[in-house]
Amino acid sequence: MFFRKKVNRLVDIKKAEERFQKDVEKTPLEKKDRLAMILAALIVFVPAFLLVLAVFGLILYFFFFRFL
Repeated sequence: MFFRKKVNRLVDIKKAEERFQKDVEKTPLEKKDRLAMILAALIVFVPAFLLVLAVFGLILYFFFFRFL
């Protein structure tokens, strides 16, 4: 199999979670990391949310409000 290491890493979830916890403990968050993560999430999710709202609004317009 081509990706044996990756498959084994995904299959052994407990070992991967322990390794992740060790990595998190070794590198704690810095002062502005939380703000950076929040801003990055906003940059990603707000445009997607606005796009979904726009599509929903267009559907409502074409089905209900176009003939008023």
